Amino acid sequence: MTNTHEMRAEVCLSTTDLRADLKFFGGTLGMRLDMIYPADDPSVAVYSGHGLRVRLDQAADVNPGLRILTDDPDFADGATVLTSPGGTQVDVLPLNPPLELPKTDHAFVVRRLADQAPWVIGRAGMQYRDLIPNRLGGSIIASHIRIPDGGPVPDMVHFHKVGFQLIFCYRGWVDVVYEDQGPPIRLTAGDCFIQPPEIRHRVLEASDGIEVIEIGVPAEHITEIDHDMVLPTPHLRPDREWQGQKFVFNEAANAAWTPARLPGFIVRDTTIAKNTKGVAGVTVIRKGQGDPVWTSHDADIHFTFVMEGTMTLEGEGKDPYQLAPGDAFVTPPGMQTRYADPSADLELLEVTLPGVFATT
Repeated sequence: MTNTHEMRAEVCLSTTDLRADLKFFGGTLGMRLDMIYPADDPSVAVYSGHGLRVRLDQAADVNPGLRILTDDPDFADGATVLTSPGGTQVDVLPLNPPLELPKTDHAFVVRRLADQAPWVIGRAGMQYRDLIPNRLGGSIIASHIRIPDGGPVPDMVHFHKVGFQLIFCYRGWVDVVYEDQGPPIRLTAGDCFIQPPEIRHRVLEASDGIEVIEIGVPAEHITEIDHDMVLPTPHLRPDREWQGQKFVFNEAANAAWTPARLPGFIVRDTTIAKNTKGVAGVTVIRKGQGDPVWTSHDADIHFTFVMEGTMTLEGEGKDPYQLAPGDAFVTPPGMQTRYADPSADLELLEVTLPGVFATT
């Protein structure tokens, strides 16, 4: 390792209660939060201040306790432990490791709101409910997020190191400001954002009872704080791309409904498949004319959230599930399913990776 590459040192400390330590390091010690993850139930946080950079890690064994982050390509593939002549160990890691997308562990998953899945307090005080408990081997996280009391949100300018991220407003409204996308945007029920990888943004204010569905790929990804950028930024650049993806603000009020891939249903496309160049697709499905039929798909990930109405989810070799608002399910590729007995007001949010796939 040479001195020509960017290097950053940090001390790694173990913690048994990260939430309590956030108050201590940020409040009592007055240090600055730079990074925190995962968003739904944080276990790692990085602070800087007083000439130090400190990583708090609930899983750390603090041996070695000193870490050096570097952009030296000799360390691009992973961590290396260096030992000094006196026996002191230093952990050397890549400064900007490549994003790893785990292989999908396919499974049939049903998550019902009535089963009382726990709500946990996550980033910026928001409440999270996990919609895919096994996270398909770490390939995706789907969160039902709510803020019971409206008003200003204690958020900072930040970004996420992700492959794909969706914010879909389920109830209420929320104001968010994004890098190079102009003044704050109000997301209302039925609208959605695609947050391209590493776009800077900040949640400003929310209505009472705001609820959103957030999808992230991979499941565990890093949230970093940008202390230098001020939002809104001075330039409007709607065609800018971040790692090949464009920012998308899709409004339900402007939707056009067409026959769905599933007989007996209609659909509105959010343009997300187009603007992510096929990385992912997001559609809203309603009951149409005709009877539902048995189908299968070849998508790697196929997630559905019941927003309104009721239906019976039938799957080959499985007992049927009676589904209602707040329920969610994942169907693996090749599995035959049928959305039977849909109520007239049925409305589903469907998220798939990739954005284009075949239905049989």
